[in-house]
Amino acid sequence: MAASYDRRITGIREYPHKARLVPKGFTQEYGIDYEETFALVARITSVRTLLAIAASRQWALTQMDVKNAFLNGELQEEVYMRPPLGYTCQENKVCRLRKALYGLKQAPRAWFAKFHSTISQLGFSSSPHDSALFTRKTENGTVVITDNDSIGIVKLKQFLFQHFEMNDLGPLIYF
Repeated sequence: MAASYDRRITGIREYPHKARLVPKGFTQEYGIDYEETFALVARITSVRTLLAIAASRQWALTQMDVKNAFLNGELQEEVYMRPPLGYTCQENKVCRLRKALYGLKQAPRAWFAKFHSTISQLGFSSSPHDSALFTRKTENGTVVITDNDSIGIVKLKQFLFQHFEMNDLGPLIYF
């Protein structure tokens, strides 16, 4: 479904050492510019259970962060926006977005879809009890993105670093 663009305006947020192009998602209309906005988040009961299992088995926990995660999402809808002020282009031309940007209503959903398809390549699948909980069956049991297999963890990290720009934040200190 093509998005209307005649009412689009672009904002640029400035930070001390960077600027970020931000579409004004609040102007998006349901059914025209997007259909779904949800992003799956792990249930707190799943997180607590995983932390309890890891603590009881004395597994080391590490944390990682995907830099600008929402920018990895690929848009399924046609979304247009006006070029930012100062960008020279032909009059009456607009930008068609192919990737999600912060500020779009569908950006969280697009990021989750990208992560889901990427982690699936490594054999992980969503749990039927919590769609944001990924598991993988192995000959030794089930891997739930946490286990005592340090080689498996290193391979998972390497795989994720190949697909996303990430920070390894080291051992989990606070959650």
